[in-house]
Amino acid sequence: MILRLLRAIALLLLGAVLALAGGFAWFAAEAGRADGPAPQADAIVVLTGGADRIETGLRLLAASRARRLLVSGVGAGVELSDLARRAGMDPATLADRVTLGRSATSTRTNATETAEWVARHRPGSLIVVTASFHMRRALVELHRALPGVTLFPAPVPPAGGRAPSLRALGEEYIKWLAARAGLTTLAPEPRHATGPVG
Repeated sequence: MILRLLRAIALLLLGAVLALAGGFAWFAAEAGRADGPAPQADAIVVLTGGADRIETGLRLLAASRARRLLVSGVGAGVELSDLARRAGMDPATLADRVTLGRSATSTRTNATETAEWVARHRPGSLIVVTASFHMRRALVELHRALPGVTLFPAPVPPAGGRAPSLRALGEEYIKWLAARAGLTTLAPEPRHATGPVG
C-alpha cells in the first residue's frame, strides 16, 4: 500500500516536472519570436526597465501608430527632453502627446498606472512596448487591469541580438506563472508618490 502510494506520488512529481520543463521550453521559444509591425491603435504604453523600450515607443508615436503615449515607471529626475534626445527627436513635438508615469515600480503597478491613465484618456486599444521575454507577463497584468481594451504587443528584442540568459528566462517564467495564477494580486506593493498621472 505504502509502495503504491509512493509510486503515485513519484509519478505526479515527474509529471509536474515534465509539464514545467515543457512549459519553459515553449516560453523560451515564444520569448525569441519576432512579431510583425505594430498595427494602428489609439495609444501606446511603454513599460520601462530595459534598453530601447522608450526609443521604440517614441518611434511608433512619430510614425503615427497612435495619438498618445504613456511611459510607465519613469524614474525621478528623468524628463521628456532627456528621453527625446536619446531617440533623436525634438521634445517640443512630443510634449502634448507623451505622459511620463512615475508611480509604477513593478509589472503589476505598471498595469495599475496604465489603467489610471486609460481612465483619463479612454483609448480603446493600446500598443504595448516592453522586452520580448517580458511581454507575456506584461500582457497578463494589463489584461487584468484593462478589461475591454485591445492590446497589441510590440516586443523589443534583446540589445545586440543576444538572447536572455537561461536564469533570466527561468525567473521570468516563474513570475509569468505566478501572474497567470493571480498570485501577484495578493501582496500590496509600494508606489512612488511623485505626482498624478497626466
